Amino acid sequence: MRGLRKYLTPFAPDQSGAVSVLYEFGGIIAICDAGGCTGNICGFDEPRWFESKSALFSAGLRDMDAILGRDDKLVAKLADAVTKLDARFAAIIGTPVPAVIGTDYHALKRMTEKKVDLPIMTVDTDGMALYDEGEEKAWMELFLTFAGQKEEVVKDRIGILGMTPQDVSDLHAADRIREHFAKEGKTAVCYGMGNGLDDVKSVSNVEKNIVVSPAAIKAAQYLERTYGTPYEMGYPLVDELVCDMDYHGKKILIVQQQVIGCAIREEILKKAPDAQVTVASWFMMKPELRKDTDLHLRDEDDYINLVEKEAYDVIYADPCMKRMTPKFDGNFIDTIHFAVSGHLAEARGSED
Repeated sequence: MRGLRKYLTPFAPDQSGAVSVLYEFGGIIAICDAGGCTGNICGFDEPRWFESKSALFSAGLRDMDAILGRDDKLVAKLADAVTKLDARFAAIIGTPVPAVIGTDYHALKRMTEKKVDLPIMTVDTDGMALYDEGEEKAWMELFLTFAGQKEEVVKDRIGILGMTPQDVSDLHAADRIREHFAKEGKTAVCYGMGNGLDDVKSVSNVEKNIVVSPAAIKAAQYLERTYGTPYEMGYPLVDELVCDMDYHGKKILIVQQQVIGCAIREEILKKAPDAQVTVASWFMMKPELRKDTDLHLRDEDDYINLVEKEAYDVIYADPCMKRMTPKFDGNFIDTIHFAVSGHLAEARGSED
């Protein structure tokens, strides 16, 4: 049955993805809702909320506010918040409420700019898409708003695009990426996880960008067109995810976000060129990375039928998916994806 969930919890919606991108940049983030969407974001979809706070607010829309589209009330609340907080911008994030009443985000942005002396961003998420589509919109809006004039390229400065807990499933991954490049004498700039708005404004000074999630590919293409900054797709910490085993002649399924999934495939094929590797994802599958055998999964039955039909020897997937195919007798490699299970990778002790 399409849409039936017996094993997996609902995935984070697009407004949660947009918040995940903007969380660490020092702005006021206003969720255009009555309170429920904001509660879900803070309570379930944003793991950093329990370690570090962000100026994240609900618009607190009441029934008649939503029905009549009283945008002036939201603008007034933002104007008041700006007087009480040291914020560098304000962002208005859409939910099903403004989508139903047809909110004009361009008009809302102009109204807010007249009352609030800060850069204003609007992200027209509607709660009907998944987190990665919201991330894609937020990355684009962020760079369109804040990327400055072309600067001289700084040698050995590398931009990392697409870092969010939803995608890398590890709150310490950005630190290890910076350490990884520091050993090579390079500086890694992990936008949104440890590197803030000043680095976004100077985004043109990096030698190249490395895209670690499909949601950031469109932003990387924009930066290439605008500043001539080349980009590549991959995950610098992929070695941590690939299990040391014999892959020769094996049939392998990887279920992850697309960039990390493809990075794992590349590492496996380096070890065993004769392996048959398929990448699948519950989320966006960009044509730039997709092979003929790769798959987009819509429902639990898609995954269950695939595993039963194809007789894989090895599966890389989030541990919560093990119980979906209890008869699978191959090697199941735990590959945590926060967007699927809501769990993060555990700290690696002495490696951190």
